[in-house]
Amino acid sequence: QVQLVESGGGLVQAGGSLRLSCAASTRTFSTYTMAWFRQAPGKEREFVAAISLNGRITNYADSVKGRFTISRDNPNNTMYLQMNSLKPEDTAVYNCAAKIGISLSTLRYEYWGQGTQVTVSS
Repeated sequence: QVQLVESGGGLVQAGGSLRLSCAASTRTFSTYTMAWFRQAPGKEREFVAAISLNGRITNYADSVKGRFTISRDNPNNTMYLQMNSLKPEDTAVYNCAAKIGISLSTLRYEYWGQGTQVTVSS
């Protein structure tokens, strides 16, 4: 199994940027498909982005495409979400997620971090 810990959240003005990090406690990080999800107050959890085992393939929600970039550093067991041109509607708790295998489907993620708060002011 793998434990996931997010960091990098905070308060930022609209139009600003943040980089979230997800540190994974596993020796087999490169066997996991990784993803970011978010949940805003009063809203359902939604998919944000996913990345393949070696980082060569990515998938984004339409709402963040062109603004967010997902990446991973396998030797250091870390995944990132670079968020640019932030909007107030991006305000949410962001969770790191992992699943064993190669599918970039938004479904069936097995492991979850505790989340990090991102707040975008207008």
